[in-house]
Amino acid sequence: MKSRDLPPFLLMHNPIQCYDWGSHNALTHLFGIENPDGKPQAELWMGAHPNGCSEVNFAGSTQKLSAFIDAAPAAVLGEATAARFGSLPYLFKVLCAEKALSIQVHPSKAQAEAGFAKEETAGIPSKSGNRNYKDPNHKPELVFALTAYQAMNGFRTVPAILALLDRISLPVLGELTKGLTAAHAANQDEAGLQDCFRQLLIMEGERKDTALAGLLTYAARHQDEEIFSLITSLASQYPGDTGLFAPLLLNTVTLQPGEAMYLDACTPHAYVRGTGLEIMASSDNVLRAGLTPKYIDVPELLACTRFVAKPANQVLLSPSVDNSVQHFRVPVPDFTFSIYPAGKHNLITASAEILFVIDGCATLKQGTNELCLEKGQSAFIPAATGDYQLLAEGQVARAGNRS
Repeated sequence: MKSRDLPPFLLMHNPIQCYDWGSHNALTHLFGIENPDGKPQAELWMGAHPNGCSEVNFAGSTQKLSAFIDAAPAAVLGEATAARFGSLPYLFKVLCAEKALSIQVHPSKAQAEAGFAKEETAGIPSKSGNRNYKDPNHKPELVFALTAYQAMNGFRTVPAILALLDRISLPVLGELTKGLTAAHAANQDEAGLQDCFRQLLIMEGERKDTALAGLLTYAARHQDEEIFSLITSLASQYPGDTGLFAPLLLNTVTLQPGEAMYLDACTPHAYVRGTGLEIMASSDNVLRAGLTPKYIDVPELLACTRFVAKPANQVLLSPSVDNSVQHFRVPVPDFTFSIYPAGKHNLITASAEILFVIDGCATLKQGTNELCLEKGQSAFIPAATGDYQLLAEGQVARAGNRS
């Protein structure tokens, strides 16, 4: 298939992943997507990931996006992207969290490559419960809030953590706070954070029960504060989980609609509730740290975590604005993300793109070619498309990548 044979726009049909933490009505309420089976619809996937590949209309039939790309990768992805990545390097999602996702860390590219090779050599089945690395890629992420979106992202500063732990004033946490205080006094915050995090992860038996009971008793008396209200809510979902201490260690934030944040490799984070657009490098690597019944590999998790505070004023990702278009810059080439307001926009492809209509409707035009999209629909645009027009009646999200 040659560039001249490619259509400029392809309507996408996207799979929905039904996980326990998903929402039963968010996709219906926001985009009119029906849920006839009443399942928890957690994620709508837009991309070519093998665990949930979109389909596109082409040549009178419907085929997997991955097959469409494989038929002409240089034309569809762009020569530089095809040479560098070999496939569509990002996965675009609508994420709908009714319950909290696990606290997790994603490895760096080098860590993912080494870990994947090690587990492949060891013969650990890809779907095994104790498998850490599903692929050799990193998984940086960006989330853009469509509703109020509560999350945790990055470590608080050590003084802030100590102040919160000291408020709880539990003798069972004495070694933890004492060690963190000593490390801070010696200007060894990274070592102190690592030890504190490890102590919480390995806590068990009577010590764990006493610590959690004390935490929840204190939280119940301070429900007017967001942190402690969150801890109580999480306890109803994950009783007996040491991840309930996470809001004391990690920045808690509630994104308002239109706000975004970036989640870098090696940074602990968790999504709590809300609906947003999420874009990430095409990977499924997750190292869990709490709020989960699933496998936690403590040594591997610690090795892949960067124990550096993320100041609260650095959690949000502010866009650069060009003629009312918001461009959210990220430090990785795997994906780009922009929000276009209502109006006429003259665009040109620099990579394979996915456009998703957030509200209203939109029309894509190139010469006599035209594709109309309703709210909640998306289009795949090959890199070879070049110049085209976006006529939007509401907001449209545009995803792509840098080569």
